[in-house]
Amino acid sequence: MTAAAGLQTVLTVPKRFRGPEGTANGGWIAGTLAGTLTGGGHDSPVEVTLRRPVPLETALSVEHVGNAVVLSQGDSHLVEAIPVAETLTPPPFVRFTDAARAEAGFPGRHGHAIAGCFACGLREPGDGLRIFPGPVENPEDGAELVAAGWRVPFNVTDEQGVVPDSIVWAALDCATGWAHYRSFPDRQPIQPPLLGRLTGQVFRRVYPMGRYSVVARAEGRDGRKLFGTSAVYEVDGALVAAAKATWILPRQ
Repeated sequence: MTAAAGLQTVLTVPKRFRGPEGTANGGWIAGTLAGTLTGGGHDSPVEVTLRRPVPLETALSVEHVGNAVVLSQGDSHLVEAIPVAETLTPPPFVRFTDAARAEAGFPGRHGHAIAGCFACGLREPGDGLRIFPGPVENPEDGAELVAAGWRVPFNVTDEQGVVPDSIVWAALDCATGWAHYRSFPDRQPIQPPLLGRLTGQVFRRVYPMGRYSVVARAEGRDGRKLFGTSAVYEVDGALVAAAKATWILPRQ
């Protein structure tokens, strides 16, 4: 991100951080704006609304407007982030070994509509995050969960060697969509849903080469809207980050 006139900065999304073809990963862009809004602080959740697809390798404007941060391309508002006063309720903890075992059931291995996604795509090790959520067998509270064992690549740190919030939010993102996979009779919508809103909070640092559990749960549906929650946990069960998401199914 580079400085521009006034209170604006310019953001260009590298191709590496893509989601659907030609556009940014929703979790990554949400976490980037959340970090811009809070200055790296984690005192409260941030709600990020994705209004339009965010193009890659394009100079975009980031502007502080009141208590919000707005990402724009020309006169078109693409994404807006605002702080919110609420408590996020994460899905329950799943041990890393069980989360890693659940990856065997990841449906994207046998047909992935967004195979190049930075977070859950079938990218080369070290290129993408390779978070592959699959159904958890016999969760303790009986909830239908999906989980993955996240092995954090060493090359996702910033200049100070810190894993930025944008990476953590990317990890929180896609699992909330895959949590709904079992709700479709044919196990796959004709077209995949797109992230419409992500509210998240990071509570503690993620370390490169560390091992974490990514857990998600479907929280219902309202027409074309799908709701889900997700969390990142350390191996001892400490909560690292939490989010809730709204996905939008395309009109059929």
